[in-house]
Amino acid sequence: MLSFRQAVEARDLTALESMLSDDVVFNSPVAYRPYPGKALTAAIVRGAARVFEDFRYVREVVSADGRDHVLMFQATVHGRDVQGCDILHLDADGLIDDFTVMVRPLSGANALAEAMAAQFDRIQREAAGAATI
Repeated sequence: MLSFRQAVEARDLTALESMLSDDVVFNSPVAYRPYPGKALTAAIVRGAARVFEDFRYVREVVSADGRDHVLMFQATVHGRDVQGCDILHLDADGLIDDFTVMVRPLSGANALAEAMAAQFDRIQREAAGAATI
């Protein structure tokens, strides 16, 4: 999943969006319900890119069949240190169909929840706009 990692690190969100399947499901570290669909997942990722500071991947683990990837990261959000991981599953076409994010510690998760909540109206507008194109 080197191309995903490269896209995130380069902040190439257009390339990243092209790696998502139409029926991708995003599982948030701070929300109970999953968020289905490419438009909404891409908008959430753009929102996260706006709130994470000093984001960098520090480790990557790949399953033997190459369809599951865990990319561990470090960042800050509103001055709080955040450690986390992006857990990705690829469908038969090599597109991301499941995207789960986990974060720690609680103070970092709380800062992320607050920052993403402030983004959510914009995220919903971006997703709705993409869905109508």
